[in-house]
Amino acid sequence: MPEGANRSAEELAASGRHLAELVGGYQASAAIGAFARLGVADALAEAPATSGDLAARVGAREDVLARLLEATLGIGLFTQDDDGRYHLTALGELLRAEAPGSLRRYALVSTEDWRWYAYAHLAETLRTGEPGFVAAHGCRLWDYLAAHPEAAASFQESMARISGARDQAVAASLDFGRFHRVVDVGGGQGGLLRALLSAYPDLRGVLFDVPTAIEAAGEPLRQAGFHERCEAIAGDFRQAVPPGGDAYLLSWILHDWDDLAAQGILRRCREAMNKGASLFVVEMVVPEEGEPGADTFKRLVMQTDLEMLVVVGGRERTAAEFRELLAAAGFAVTRTVPLEGLPWSVIEGVAT
Repeated sequence: MPEGANRSAEELAASGRHLAELVGGYQASAAIGAFARLGVADALAEAPATSGDLAARVGAREDVLARLLEATLGIGLFTQDDDGRYHLTALGELLRAEAPGSLRRYALVSTEDWRWYAYAHLAETLRTGEPGFVAAHGCRLWDYLAAHPEAAASFQESMARISGARDQAVAASLDFGRFHRVVDVGGGQGGLLRALLSAYPDLRGVLFDVPTAIEAAGEPLRQAGFHERCEAIAGDFRQAVPPGGDAYLLSWILHDWDDLAAQGILRRCREAMNKGASLFVVEMVVPEEGEPGADTFKRLVMQTDLEMLVVVGGRERTAAEFRELLAAAGFAVTRTVPLEGLPWSVIEGVAT
């Protein structure tokens, strides 16, 4: 007999309401994304406001904004007083652009249309194993971004913001003073490389990524004063990687790809490296049962794994899976260093 067959009418009604809330969760996501785009949280931070005052501040239609505010009061971003004025809550504060721990950029990129469309094809992913992004757009994410500069710029900015704390933690948790030239493969706007060059004055770097990322990285590198110590090279790490480094970085790259493609990227790195050179792979590592602190970040890691499945066709991996992946490409894993308070770890390997 199916579970719940003998449940009371009240229990069934409660379950129905809960499931309906889950099904309608996309409405809350869409509302949060819209509030982020219009800067509603920053406008309310100036002073509590009625829907009319708030509409004037953010350039919205009052009647439509009033309906959305009313419909989403239960989310907890805002409260409303007896005079009809809306107040920003501690939760809503996180949608402010410059608030400590701001998630505004995350709300924006998570609700961009190209990502929404991918999730609309999740059933197709379940049937075929192909990312929903391909069914939605007819191409892989990276090809889409290459053809849509605005989407690519938004994507790169989001990755740069997400990586800030991680990059500083990598620089502080490992000793890069023993290296002379570090090559950041797929390094985006160069955040990790800037952190390392700042911490190690004698270190020189190579930033390697697609042309749009390299172009965006130029000004931050110049402003940081690293343009003379860092060479920026555009290319495709699926084809070749710049040689000559004694340390190579792959930060949040391999999870974007299936095992076959990830091995190909690792082999391109190995081809560019001398025997004994070091490789540092920065990734979320899926915790295995019984590991200390396994539950701390597991939900976040598995949510990211779903994103990889639907949008790019990659996956998160366990420590054992990373060891196998690196071994197949000519690397021996020497250690894995968790970054304190963050969901990422650094897997260090040596070219054999």
